[in-house]
Amino acid sequence: MKNKMRAMVLERAGEPLRLTELPVPVPGSGELLLKVLACGICRTDLHVVDGELTEPKLPLVPGHQIVGLVEQVGPGVAGFSLGDAVGVPWLGGTCGECVYCREGRENLCDRAVFTGYQKDGGFAEQCTADARFCFPLPGGYPAAQAAPLLCAGLIGYRSLRMAGEGQRIGIYGFGAAAHIATQVAVWQGRQVYAFTRAGDGAGQAFAREMGACWAGGGFDRPPMELDGAIIFAPAGELVPAALKAVRKGGVVVCGGIHMSDIPGFPYDLLWGERSIVSVANLTRRDGEEFLFLAPRVPVRTEVEVFRLEQANEALAALRAGKIRGAGVLVP
Repeated sequence: MKNKMRAMVLERAGEPLRLTELPVPVPGSGELLLKVLACGICRTDLHVVDGELTEPKLPLVPGHQIVGLVEQVGPGVAGFSLGDAVGVPWLGGTCGECVYCREGRENLCDRAVFTGYQKDGGFAEQCTADARFCFPLPGGYPAAQAAPLLCAGLIGYRSLRMAGEGQRIGIYGFGAAAHIATQVAVWQGRQVYAFTRAGDGAGQAFAREMGACWAGGGFDRPPMELDGAIIFAPAGELVPAALKAVRKGGVVVCGGIHMSDIPGFPYDLLWGERSIVSVANLTRRDGEEFLFLAPRVPVRTEVEVFRLEQANEALAALRAGKIRGAGVLVP
């Protein structure tokens, strides 16, 4: 096995990633060494690179939607063999002891470790991962198509569940998570109303292609009152807009890890037992449920593939809203 690998490294927030040669990491107790086949590009990666998430380890290899093959099994690992295909999500480890972990809400663990944030991720040829937080992958998905399932899919699934069981669901910001959540919602028999950047005809056409029954601008009023809404765009000004669109008793779910400030709004928008909730990370249960469900829908991921050394170009395209579906790096 070679002892060096290529990786895209963040050395200082706000600066471009740098293509670097690093030692191949050695798996510790309970870890796997993976050959990275593909790594999805997430808006959270942008927040890390741009300094909006302020606690990364530096230098850092970003990336947390990793599809890889097991190259080495660390001490104490059971259930994985050399050559197994596995997926690595954002949640890279928890304490297992705090009140949140004991309650089955490990996504809220105060001592959680996150892939591509406190732990080097998948913008590299190889990486290590805690075996307890790796998922066997469903069949039928090539590596690049499987990668977005591991965050866009999981967060979209959790957000959809938190939006309640209503029939009319609004989705604000139609990117990677939205295009997957829409397919699941339609499979469940629901109607999806998609909200994109104003004038984004291509984005609205893409939403309808994925199954949305209506698509419009972010501040447009949908033709029907919504039972619930999910906001994937990191724009706080969409919260009052979504509250205006949902009926009494409806839920507005903020599905991102970072959002700009929410402007003040009249209490009247919240009254009527409307509620605003946030989605924080994911649990392993989310992963097991969604990865079982995805091939049964079946979820089809639309991806744009970039080479590892094109990571900065891919992040710029995501920042500008120019990626259709999900971007994926392939070493």
